Amino acid sequence: MDIILSNSSDKPIYEQISSQIRSQILSGALAAGERLPSIRALADGLGVSVITTKRAYSDLEAEGLIATVQGKGTFVAETSNELLREQRMRHVEQLVGRAANEAAELGLSRAELHDMVDLMAPSGLK
Repeated sequence: MDIILSNSSDKPIYEQISSQIRSQILSGALAAGERLPSIRALADGLGVSVITTKRAYSDLEAEGLIATVQGKGTFVAETSNELLREQRMRHVEQLVGRAANEAAELGLSRAELHDMVDLMAPSGLK
């Protein structure tokens, strides 16, 4: 599991950790049932506080992406396809929202933005 922290990011460290783990789970790089490093081991490896890694793990557990089994460790949860789809849909909505805001700032019309999306879309998109 690769996590790269940035001191220049405006995101708090715990959010950087949780978003990178989330991305790895959603992309399939971390499979269901795969064991994650302990909170302490992750903190030591990243050179951050145990409280920071605990917060990241707590957020991911609240989302249902990881599960902690007392005495055994923390694992990637067996998540339903629907939960994964919802997570990815939220991400797409954020990206589209950012693109729409950028287009508005540039003075592009809705039709021009739509044309851009059509040109950029992969052939498998309906």
